[in-house]
Amino acid sequence: MRAVMRILGFLACAALMPTIALAQAVIAGSVKDSSGGALPGVNVEATSPELIEKLRTAVTDGTGQYRIEDLRPGAYTVTFSLPGFTTLKREGIELTGTFTATINVELKVGVVAETVTVTGESPVVNIQSARREMTLNNDVLKAIPTVRSYNATVSVVPGVTTNLNDVVTATATTQFPIHGGRNNEGRLMIDGLNIGNPPGGNQPTSYIADVGNAQEVTFTTAGGLGESETAGLVMSVVPKTGGNRKSGALFMSFTGKKLSGDNFNDALRAAGLTAPTPLSNVYDLNGSFGGPIKRDKVWYFLNARTQGSTKIIANVYYNQNAGDQTKWLYSPDLSRPAYNDRTSENASGRITWQVSTRNKVGVFWDEQANCRTCTGLTTGITDPPRVAPEARGVSQTKPLRVTQVTWSSPLTNKLLLDAGWGGIYYAWGNFERNPNPTHDLINVVEQCATGCPANGGIPGLVYRSQDWGQNYAGSYSWRASASYVTGRQSLKVGYQGTYLSDIRTWYTNSQDLAYQFNNGVPNRLTESISPWVNNGLGAWHAVFVQDQYTSGRVTLQGALRFDHSASWYPQQQEGPSRFLPTALVIPETPGVDAYKDITPRMGLAYDVFGNGRTAFKFNAGKYLEGMGISNNWANANPTLRMPCTVGPFAPCGVTRAWTDANNNLKPDCDLLDGAAQDLRSSGGDVCGPISNAAFGTTTLTNTFDPALLTGWGVRASDWTLGATVQQQILPRASIEVAYTRRWFNGFTVYDNQLAAASDFAEYSITAPSDPRLPSGGGYPVSGLYDIAPSLFGRVSNLVTAAKKYGKWSDNFNGVDVTLNVRTGAGWTFQGGISTGQTAADNCEARNNLPELGLSPAVNLAQGLPGLTTSPVSPTNPYCHVDYGWLTQLRALSSYIIPKIDVQLSGVLQSKPGALLAANYAVPSQVITQILGRAPAGNPANVTINILAPGQKYGDRINQLDFRAAKILHFGRTRTMVGIDLYNALNSSAVLTYNNTFVPGGTWLQPQTVLTARLIKFSAEITF
Repeated sequence: MRAVMRILGFLACAALMPTIALAQAVIAGSVKDSSGGALPGVNVEATSPELIEKLRTAVTDGTGQYRIEDLRPGAYTVTFSLPGFTTLKREGIELTGTFTATINVELKVGVVAETVTVTGESPVVNIQSARREMTLNNDVLKAIPTVRSYNATVSVVPGVTTNLNDVVTATATTQFPIHGGRNNEGRLMIDGLNIGNPPGGNQPTSYIADVGNAQEVTFTTAGGLGESETAGLVMSVVPKTGGNRKSGALFMSFTGKKLSGDNFNDALRAAGLTAPTPLSNVYDLNGSFGGPIKRDKVWYFLNARTQGSTKIIANVYYNQNAGDQTKWLYSPDLSRPAYNDRTSENASGRITWQVSTRNKVGVFWDEQANCRTCTGLTTGITDPPRVAPEARGVSQTKPLRVTQVTWSSPLTNKLLLDAGWGGIYYAWGNFERNPNPTHDLINVVEQCATGCPANGGIPGLVYRSQDWGQNYAGSYSWRASASYVTGRQSLKVGYQGTYLSDIRTWYTNSQDLAYQFNNGVPNRLTESISPWVNNGLGAWHAVFVQDQYTSGRVTLQGALRFDHSASWYPQQQEGPSRFLPTALVIPETPGVDAYKDITPRMGLAYDVFGNGRTAFKFNAGKYLEGMGISNNWANANPTLRMPCTVGPFAPCGVTRAWTDANNNLKPDCDLLDGAAQDLRSSGGDVCGPISNAAFGTTTLTNTFDPALLTGWGVRASDWTLGATVQQQILPRASIEVAYTRRWFNGFTVYDNQLAAASDFAEYSITAPSDPRLPSGGGYPVSGLYDIAPSLFGRVSNLVTAAKKYGKWSDNFNGVDVTLNVRTGAGWTFQGGISTGQTAADNCEARNNLPELGLSPAVNLAQGLPGLTTSPVSPTNPYCHVDYGWLTQLRALSSYIIPKIDVQLSGVLQSKPGALLAANYAVPSQVITQILGRAPAGNPANVTINILAPGQKYGDRINQLDFRAAKILHFGRTRTMVGIDLYNALNSSAVLTYNNTFVPGGTWLQPQTVLTARLIKFSAEITF
């Protein structure tokens, strides 16, 4: 009932207010007479084929200034008229993104009906906004050799970091922080409404954005005002809406194994890669059509698309023992390599209706299905990195549905209103295969601590039995704003709201067990409660006011934003099951209740020389961590505070050491008894204590500090500061140099109230000698902790603010140099260099809290290359890290050779490789010699990272993609036939590595490698 009332309240608020206007372009400037005096009362009209309402108007104020906001991208003509003066018409003004085109004109005294038409170059320097952005119009989006997906398109933005490097195949869930930011800060906006992913902090999911049919895509990299929740990269897709003329496009592209090169070289072979990993069966078919239902009144745009691809997975093969309950080892069938296949299908429609002169309505529906017909091993962000095909289901988002309704109204020349509602609903996760022959088999993971030739040779491989989830999520947003615009001022008051749902149920095999083997010999087991329900709901609201004021050459911007966010959990039931014999019913429970934040933002833009060609810009502001059913909003759920040490993207479970003394591969202990047991004398086994002694009870072992779940300024946040110089270097060409600093706040720790710092023994080990380690190894690794054995498994955590235990800092400093060229001769170049360093330190907090990172994991910094983590834990002591100045180059270019109509284009990426680790399983006997006792819990070994973060990075990733296309014209039809060459230099850079360290073993064995040189054919007909 509480959730229903909240929803009704939200909808009532939305109904009473207009919604926030989609941030679009602006035409502004001043009008003077021939003597230089300001001309008030001049009528200014902006017209464009992109406006269904045909034109937008303004009148100059007492200082002769005017401003027309909320303009769609495209080419505009602006007409200036005043009785007694010659009418002036300025043509060829191109608008993109949120760019403010400054058009200053002079009117001369003239006769009635006299009009002077002027065509000039569009401005390229934004002298009235501190916002930084990069815009790709439809011509560029279609020209560049990248698949038409959001995850491929975002890879051209300097300063961004992604967890994927795929520009060839279909859409996949991608995180894209920028400038050292949090992994969940990126946003994907379709027509100004967020396409969110609640479990991921409302960053994008695997939605198939219609990039190829977008009118433009704009990336906002810094300087967002009141509309912005986070300081992350915002990718705004402005869709086509149809038009007064019927038009359409048919696009196809394909490639296959025979069109793929081979980058499987001696270096990869020596590093342990056993076979190449080619792509095959890559295709993309897309048809779109739009036009008028009624000219200047109702437009439509339709789209349908299907995509697919298949890729071999490095060093993983089908298990010859799969489904055989008598077999426990992984036996690779070298004739059947595992493969990752992805299919995507969608159909969408958009209606734009100009209801009246001052009212416009848009409706959009997009129905999608990802992996509806997949048969291979397609893993996601929450899945283990190495898994055999029988141990995972199909990662599907079926259905995936996006709906939107928008309304806009320029009530007067000064008052603008805009409204919208949008929602996404999707199923996600690793769904159970049907049939599932592994349902009654116990899951196994091979630790491979000292090498594992007897069990497949793959460290961390999960095999034998499938875990799965049945999960559904939704994100529903609405917005409101009213803008009052005069010649030199723009005042906006707005409201935003979002309702989030994340409904999860996790399952494991019917035995509710998992084993860990070391070279085929069991040394640990996991007890799980399956199914495990974890449902969360949440909502946030924001109200903001922002103002922009221009005086002479200076524009000042300021905003103040209030955010209110909360989460709660519906009634949930766990059990009954093997390890929770009595069902537990958890009533509806509040979570974060509630965070309240006021965040200021400001900007300054200065026209340095008064000619519109040189601008100095400054921006500063406080921004928030993106809200989702994640972090504190999710972790306060009682089902995530139960006595577990395994999860949250899996059933609740605990681990315990296990010695299979009788070699029957059955844990001959009383598994319902969590204490240590040695039953060898009676023919049984040795089982250590469970990792949380309260497992299987109703005890909550994580208690949240009430002050962490409510109040002002509690929510995680960051401050961002930027300074930029933008200079026009040629007509239609500019260069920009920008400095960015970010510092992050709001860290959380788990303090076990049953253990004091003095209950942890500090020790050091010596790294093994190995030429691959820094200085050949043999160095000390200090600052390691082990809890007193009597306290092992005794957990009663207080979850609270890290600042109570000491200083915790995380800062980023960086510089971007970007170039933007769009000549009238058909050449486009966009890109630049970004270099920066993240430095982080939580040593003071760790010294006071040795269990930091024991459970859950603590990541010291974010936004690192490949989004690899830098954890801190009792056995990962690196609490102060400078990750080094990391430099990347990203650029795109396109050129149409005149007369022969051949288009050449390319995309270049050069970026650091992944942050590496060396996770060494130190034998328990070694730890015992150091401590003078066995490590707590009697494990067979203790995993310690012996490589400090930032000491070693993987291969630098250099990728050049190239396209050559012939353009043919037949009347109103344009045909493009192209050849794409991906990875033209045939780089064999390793993308991900085996970070399990074994002296002389397979440490840094490649797990994924850059796709080999690949030829892809494409064709498009537009009409």
